[in-house]
Amino acid sequence: MSTLRDERAQATVPAAAQRDGVAKLQLQIGGMHCSLCVESIRKALGRLAGVQEVQVSLAHEEVLVTYDPRVQQPARLIETLQALGYTVHEPDHPARFAAEERELRAARRAALLAGALLLLASGLMAWTLLAGPAPWRALALGALAGFTALGPARPILFRNGWQSLRRGILNQDVLASAAALGGLLGGGVGLVLPAFPAGGFFGATVFVLAFHLIGGYLSVLVHVRASQSVRQLLSLVPPRARRLDAAGHESEVAVEALVVGDRVRVRPGERIPIDGVVVEGASAVDESLVTGEAMPVDKLPGEEVIGGALNLTGTLVLQVTRTGPATFLQTVSRQVAEARALKPGLLRLVDRVLLVYVPVVFGLSVASLLLWTLGPWVLTGAPDLARAGFAALSVLIMGYPCALGMATPLAIVRGSGEAARRGILMRSGEAFHVFKDVRTIAWDKTGTLTEGKPALVAVHALDGDPAGLLRWAASAEYPSEHPLARALVAAAQRADLPLRPPSAFEARPGRGVSAVVDGVPVLVGTAAFLTEAGIAVEPLAPLAAAEQAQGRTVVWVAVGGRPAGVLALADQLKPDAREALAALRARGLRSVLLSGDHARAAQAVAAACGIEEVVAELLPGEKAAYLRRLQAAGQRVAMVGDGINDAPALMQADVGIAIGAGTDIAIESADIALVGGRLLAVAEAYELARRSYQLTATNVGLALSFNGVGIVAATTGLVEPAWAMVAMAVSVSTVLAHSFAGRLLPRRAAALEPR
Repeated sequence: MSTLRDERAQATVPAAAQRDGVAKLQLQIGGMHCSLCVESIRKALGRLAGVQEVQVSLAHEEVLVTYDPRVQQPARLIETLQALGYTVHEPDHPARFAAEERELRAARRAALLAGALLLLASGLMAWTLLAGPAPWRALALGALAGFTALGPARPILFRNGWQSLRRGILNQDVLASAAALGGLLGGGVGLVLPAFPAGGFFGATVFVLAFHLIGGYLSVLVHVRASQSVRQLLSLVPPRARRLDAAGHESEVAVEALVVGDRVRVRPGERIPIDGVVVEGASAVDESLVTGEAMPVDKLPGEEVIGGALNLTGTLVLQVTRTGPATFLQTVSRQVAEARALKPGLLRLVDRVLLVYVPVVFGLSVASLLLWTLGPWVLTGAPDLARAGFAALSVLIMGYPCALGMATPLAIVRGSGEAARRGILMRSGEAFHVFKDVRTIAWDKTGTLTEGKPALVAVHALDGDPAGLLRWAASAEYPSEHPLARALVAAAQRADLPLRPPSAFEARPGRGVSAVVDGVPVLVGTAAFLTEAGIAVEPLAPLAAAEQAQGRTVVWVAVGGRPAGVLALADQLKPDAREALAALRARGLRSVLLSGDHARAAQAVAAACGIEEVVAELLPGEKAAYLRRLQAAGQRVAMVGDGINDAPALMQADVGIAIGAGTDIAIESADIALVGGRLLAVAEAYELARRSYQLTATNVGLALSFNGVGIVAATTGLVEPAWAMVAMAVSVSTVLAHSFAGRLLPRRAAALEPR
């Protein structure tokens, strides 16, 4: 698929995915400045013939369009977006990632330059206040304002503000543009008419644009650091594979060169490079990262393996069954990308305020103009044009809410700082604030609620000596590298049991091991393995059935040619799982267990945690689809997970929460990462999100209170622009002080107290 160019005439149209007569086109959108852009894009595309659904993600700047390919074409969809002033790229294309990094560097340079211009303008204005007006200082401020407007702030005036107006969007870009143009116009008039303080208007222009550029850098930083999880996901597949020719000779080739039917050798400790079926060898394979199944799976000839899984013990020869887009990881990568675009949008608090605030500012500016033209004309017969223009321009300048743009970032920085001290990393500010509205939390099982590795949980010995049974089994398994064997040996060592390495040892992949310990033959493995050796397993069957009913893995043991007992292994619950779920229930949050594991294991974990709703044996895409159904019903949903199979659901959820000890793909797909995997941190994150949002709302109120008073005063035509600069400094200082006063959570236990 070739790269899309920004230029409309040269745009190359990507192929859309088609199925059952419906096509889907996913695109990366450049030039989205606020959550109001989401509705603008949705309306423009939704009006086109054949378009059935439009999903827009502001956090990831993507659009997913579902349409009838018989009626509509991708080129027309792209042209519509470009006509609105947006740029269009293929999602996850390397060129797009490089462009994002360039955009971030440019925004950083603009913010640093704006900060320097702000200091220069402040110095000149302070000099003017102390020494009085001087023409050269007014000209110097005019030069600074002109340089700022035509230099680092040029995109604000000539792109962002204008494009927002074209789209019918009234946001902070429009306010900044109006305030800056008003300041430049007022300053220009002031160079001719002494009644207009030229230096004050020019200085206010620098202030408005500088604050806007600094806030813009923070916004770009959030977008560029948004998930690029598909690259992380596909990096799990080894880039090269050992292909075997017809004579069995091995050669190393790129994975992309493999075709269906090729044979590939995978040695112990290597990741499986591609989906296939075992044709030679036997080994235990760890598929937990891709399927969520905690227990390693013994792979014998004829059984399927998944690319990205870890080969543990033996050498395997695979026959390739799927390549390219059909492979498991490629399928999951598409699901992650689709979930990213389908992630529900949100109208930020600041944007909701601006929907009302911007029209009010413009309305008062016009009203001031009319007040001092028509009013004096009616009363005296002569309009006061100078005062009318002064008042109208002053309202625009005073109306720019510089502190409003900082209200949310400061609250998020404050909440993120406290969260980081508790091992909670906030990767998405918007989702952090959405967390307060979540009422359903979906949990993965393996590695999230559980430890993610097998451990011995029960020993049943027919002779009533469980320690003796464990000693026999662990001694027999001592040479084995199988994960279940290592779990038995570790349990025996923790119990300080004297282990004796066997004098004879044979491993049977998929069956078990036979060994001689202290001259006594010992068999450890499956029931079928013992039966094949002539052992009567009937006495052990009731014990095994009871453990299997709880979703546990059972190992059968025979000593000296007779049945001796069974050992049960399971993936154990994390120590704070019950407490964390109880803390969330106390806040009215419902928990659901979504697992790729089999139903019995999932039900057992859910019962131990107090979770009533369980959906098991889910594929990665099915987890995300389940969350979409909840979202379609109007619910805000969070997802907690750690594995590759959780990545689409973590991306789809309103708030994705990744266990910090999990896979890179899960962490990259999430909005919140829990360092170290402490589950109580989920309850703390929820409480911090709720209080951080309250802090944001208060900050917005404080910011608007200063602007509100200033706007009303500016309508009189008596307030000089210099006071707007004072108001900006005071409002920013007030919001800053309020954001970092006290603590959001006074003490650690505060997050867990019932409300």
